[in-house]
Amino acid sequence: MTTRYVSAGRTVTGKVRKHNEDAILLRDEVGLWVVADGLGGHSAGDYASTMIVERLGALPRSGSVFDFIESIEDTLVQINSDLLQTAATRGVDLIGSTVVVLVSDADFMLCGWVGDSRAYCYEGDRLRQITRDHVHGGEVDVTQFAGASAPPPPQAGSGVLTRAVGAEDQLFVDWVVAGNRPGASFVLCSDGINKEMSDAELHEQCRRYPQPQELVASLFDLALSRAGRDNISAVVVGLQE
Repeated sequence: MTTRYVSAGRTVTGKVRKHNEDAILLRDEVGLWVVADGLGGHSAGDYASTMIVERLGALPRSGSVFDFIESIEDTLVQINSDLLQTAATRGVDLIGSTVVVLVSDADFMLCGWVGDSRAYCYEGDRLRQITRDHVHGGEVDVTQFAGASAPPPPQAGSGVLTRAVGAEDQLFVDWVVAGNRPGASFVLCSDGINKEMSDAELHEQCRRYPQPQELVASLFDLALSRAGRDNISAVVVGLQE
């Protein structure tokens, strides 16, 4: 397929966590970009997010975009099953990951997600979040999966993650269709980004830095100038004029 995209991505541990449980994937040549945010602690979270990007990274693209989407869903369903089995074998409550996926087509972009990793579309000086967090309640610094055993009682205004790859027997991936007009850009990110900046600040960064490489650098500069409480990951995809 003809590449019409410029993309850039980065993932770092942040200033508080000891290990990076995020993983990213950029495949401009097939029109696939991924951010995964692992859950379950070091080695477990790493294991889950790395499995997602490695298996999606190996997927061939042939046939229609809907065939590709079906392959992505089938892969995530199999990963979900494998993570459940691994958690049972290790005797732990959860080995999982959130994931947000962007797929290109000649006529539109498709975004799929599980959990609270996000996708934004910036177009015509307007930023909008095209995903909806799979979270019950408000945002917190550390998201607890609702199905984990004996979670700490949530504080006022806290939230619990209601969906993740590797969390429950059945996996449901939400999808949304977005436009692909030249000049638009997409930001995929783990919650390490939106913990450190508001949507208004993200909008300002998108406005000031139209090139993906520059935008990624500015987002990380801003996030790391603050608390950097979580692992930080972002992928920016720009549609060429």
